[in-house]
Amino acid sequence: MATTARPRRSVLYMPGSNPRALDKARTLAADGLILDLEDAVSPDAKDEARRQVVEAVKTGGYGSRELLIRVNGLGTPWGQADIAAAAGSGADGILIPKVESADMVRQVEAIMVANGAPAEMAIWCMMETPRGILRAEEIATATPRMAGFVMGTSDLAKDLHCAHTRDRLPMITSLSLCLLAARANGLAAIDGVYLDLNDDEGFEFACRQGLELGFDGKTLIHPKTIDAANRVFAPSEAEIAWSGKIIAAHAEAAAAGKGVVVVDGKLIENLHVESARRIVALAGRIAGLQADLKG
Repeated sequence: MATTARPRRSVLYMPGSNPRALDKARTLAADGLILDLEDAVSPDAKDEARRQVVEAVKTGGYGSRELLIRVNGLGTPWGQADIAAAAGSGADGILIPKVESADMVRQVEAIMVANGAPAEMAIWCMMETPRGILRAEEIATATPRMAGFVMGTSDLAKDLHCAHTRDRLPMITSLSLCLLAARANGLAAIDGVYLDLNDDEGFEFACRQGLELGFDGKTLIHPKTIDAANRVFAPSEAEIAWSGKIIAAHAEAAAAGKGVVVVDGKLIENLHVESARRIVALAGRIAGLQADLKG
């Protein structure tokens, strides 16, 4: 269901129990928002948060930002009601926490369907437990509604008993397994949060590492980090120009019946052209999103 050309450079968690935050989110330059009913909401505020989030989404004003509602798990007292309410909210998708099997995904989908979720409403999965990571491929193919994975690296580090280091070497295997499963099935993949809001250099390093690994963007916990994530995960002007150049050269060669394309001394193959088209498409979507925000 997901199109990886959709901008997902910055995906900001917003607490569903905070109406001011839900309103402020309408003015922020994040590509996507996760309206959170789970970790960011205390047990005594769950019901009110659910009402506020659904009302906020129905009221609108978020432009073309991608809106996901993170529900509580089915094993909690609030999960089923969260899914039922989110199904008719008009959000782009539902984000399920601590997914560990395809069956768990299909249980959520059944509740969505029973409560009138439109066919285009996507399912996203938090990948944050060892069992979930080991079943990433199974989860990725659970339903045609599946749109992407969101890494929950804080919970994952806790369960792995590993250090949360700058280079994240203890989690590279887990990150890579999820990326492989996502890309094999045409899904999006969003990197986990960076917790130290006072470490700008460390945050940028984490974004660049996520980009190099192959993630589409990063989940964020504060609006101050949006600009850096947007900049790092966006194609550079040089990348866009080079992509346009090889697309044009390949088209010209194909029209002339030539099988070999060389641009600036570099052999261009179909795989390079496919990557170039993705970059150009992503740049176009980013430009459209920025225009929408200004409007």
